[in-house]
Amino acid sequence: MTELTREGQLVDAFATLADTLVDDYDAVELLQTLVDNCRDLLDVTAAGILLTNSDGELEVVASTSEASRLVEVMQLSAQAGPCVECFITGETVSVPEISKAPDKWVAFRESAARQGFASVYALPMRLRETTIGALNLLRAETGELNDRDVRAAQALADVATIGILHARSLRESDAVRDQLQRALNSRIVIEQAKGVLSQTHNVSTDEAFTLMRLYSRSHGLLLSSVAEKLVSRSLIID
Repeated sequence: MTELTREGQLVDAFATLADTLVDDYDAVELLQTLVDNCRDLLDVTAAGILLTNSDGELEVVASTSEASRLVEVMQLSAQAGPCVECFITGETVSVPEISKAPDKWVAFRESAARQGFASVYALPMRLRETTIGALNLLRAETGELNDRDVRAAQALADVATIGILHARSLRESDAVRDQLQRALNSRIVIEQAKGVLSQTHNVSTDEAFTLMRLYSRSHGLLLSSVAEKLVSRSLIID
């Protein structure tokens, strides 16, 4: 990818994120767009997001593949890993060689190795003193993520964070919790819908998710609405 092409695509990525910030935007779609942009434009293999729910606990809300989702889930199960550490401290966490990660992250280390990831970079989703989650950037190769990509990823994450919180939401904690909980609830239904499509179409869960997103975009529907209809069997995607 040439520098000019990459710069243009990053501009498009920011524009796409900004376009989603409307009154009735779909938070899950916003965050899925963020991780997809990171995978497509940066030197990373996969990306995922952990987001806090109404009880302050982290949950997986977006991922670019089933492999990256499994790594995120393993961190949550063990309550340890670079993404969890990033959220707790509010600081970036770099693991250039996962095989040498500390023993306190053994569950994450083994899960990442099984899924073919060799290094990871976690960035906080934070606005001022408010941290709502963390962005995980996974790579198949060892080594540090270059500074240019780190800055781009953090900027994309910042835009998404602002979109979720909004300036008024920072003053209204109930509104913040409600918005985040809606996103997490939607993700549960989306995971169920992926399973439905995977079974009915005999495809992988990643392919099922792609079908669902294509349908929602082509019909101008919220991703969460499409998922709900699939789970209730009131919608059939050909």
